[in-house]
Amino acid sequence: QVQPVESGGGSVQAGGSLRLSCAASAVTFNTYTMGWFRRAPGKEREFVAAIDWSGGTTYYADSVKGRFTISRDNVKNTVYLQMNKLNPEDTALYFCAARRWLTLEVRTSSSYDTWGQGTQVTVSS
Repeated sequence: QVQPVESGGGSVQAGGSLRLSCAASAVTFNTYTMGWFRRAPGKEREFVAAIDWSGGTTYYADSVKGRFTISRDNVKNTVYLQMNKLNPEDTALYFCAARRWLTLEVRTSSSYDTWGQGTQVTVSS
């Protein structure tokens, strides 16, 4: 498995930015679609963003579109989530997920078979 490990979380003020990283250990990283999900206290886990295995297609939740950018570096075996204009509603535990060759239902958490432990993002106002 790709064995993703998230990092880059922290505490920021509203309007600030963070960049999350998801490092993978698979030599076949370029065959994995990667997704970001988040879970806030008292809420269901929700889709945030995804990038397909080719890097040619990205997906965003409406709530983050225009503020967040997902990208991948296949040399470093890392996927990033650049988060700008953060607000308290973005406070959550952010998870990186992976599934090889995934092209369908990339916004659905059950489509992924490998998950990281999560990194906490806290936005204060």
